[in-house]
Amino acid sequence: MDIEQALLEQVRSLTPEQQQEVLDFAAFLRQKAPVVLKKERVPGLHKESGYWMADDFDAPLPDEFWLGES
Repeated sequence: MDIEQALLEQVRSLTPEQQQEVLDFAAFLRQKAPVVLKKERVPGLHKESGYWMADDFDAPLPDEFWLGES
């Protein structure tokens, strides 16, 4: 038995008032953690925006950066 079948079996054994409580709680859970749909990334979408990335973007930062030294 999968979880959906087990849930339905449990809900069917409840009173109508209890079933309404379960329904209300399920609605609350959906509002609490909305499903976030991932959008497909589009390369070059904002290439005209004026932002640029330095050629040494991936280069390690010097110790002075991490130690807060000038």
